[in-house]
Amino acid sequence: MGRYTGPVCRQCRQVGEKLYLKGERCYTPRCAIEKRRNTPGASRPSRRRPSDYAVRLREKQKLRYTYGLREHQFLRNVVQAQKRPGITGQYLLQLLERRLDNVVYRLNFSDSRAQARQMVLHGHYTVNGRKVDIPSFVVKAGDEIGWKDSSMERDFAKAVKEGIPKRTIPRWLELDADNMKGRVANLPEEGDIDTAVDTRLIVEFYSR
Repeated sequence: MGRYTGPVCRQCRQVGEKLYLKGERCYTPRCAIEKRRNTPGASRPSRRRPSDYAVRLREKQKLRYTYGLREHQFLRNVVQAQKRPGITGQYLLQLLERRLDNVVYRLNFSDSRAQARQMVLHGHYTVNGRKVDIPSFVVKAGDEIGWKDSSMERDFAKAVKEGIPKRTIPRWLELDADNMKGRVANLPEEGDIDTAVDTRLIVEFYSR
């Protein structure tokens, strides 16, 4: 299955919430969900109460769309989380937060996770001084994320530096804005993750 190439605003409308998939535009009145909150393809809101399956599916889709993963990629993370002792949902969120493309986004090095993923694929970032071009690379405590020296001379890197800070940096990350570097201070805890999903429903979806 290939990656999704359709309008990402449609995904927000599908789950009925803002997922902030288009960067700055999501914070303006131009956001599609501000204009049309109805589900794509529906001419009028349904009065039917959603089934338990539909509720769990929507929560799973919400988390998958937020991090921009294909179904088999998301399932791989779920399986990995299920093998760990402790609360499966919390570890799943921690795995997703520690992806390199998400860390680049959290450090304000990009406007959206989709842009971060593209820039990681193009090899603009380093982890502990070594170039990493794998968006799903999982960082660990103590890792340092920075820009490749040649990328620092590009216009988009200079524009990013002038625009920092934009969003609030989570507590588990440290940002050196002057040197355009970030550091993983510790692993993210439940209170450090602002993704508004009920992971219990997601675990139940895959346990049915």
